[in-house]
Amino acid sequence: MKDPEAVPQLGELVRIVKGRDKDQYACIISVLDAKFVLIADGDKRKVDRAKKKNIQHLERTELVMPEVKNSIVDTGRVTNAKLRFAISSYMNDNLLKEGE
Repeated sequence: MKDPEAVPQLGELVRIVKGRDKDQYACIISVLDAKFVLIADGDKRKVDRAKKKNIQHLERTELVMPEVKNSIVDTGRVTNAKLRFAISSYMNDNLLKEGE
């Protein structure tokens, strides 16, 4: 299923499982090395103050948000609004599926 050795991707949605922001969702906006990434959610954790996080403290969804990834690849950055939109879209879709 999920390969723990797989390299995280830009724009990948993750759930935080350790730390102050436990059980919140964020997107990977930068891969620092094989062990650490920068994450942001556009709301509590803005892009300009992204959190450096050990990937072992994240649950990877393996779902890459195309608007976030494309923005980072094309311009080198992403807006907080795009992050909020991507995460809220995912949350709304999942809440609808759970409610059915």
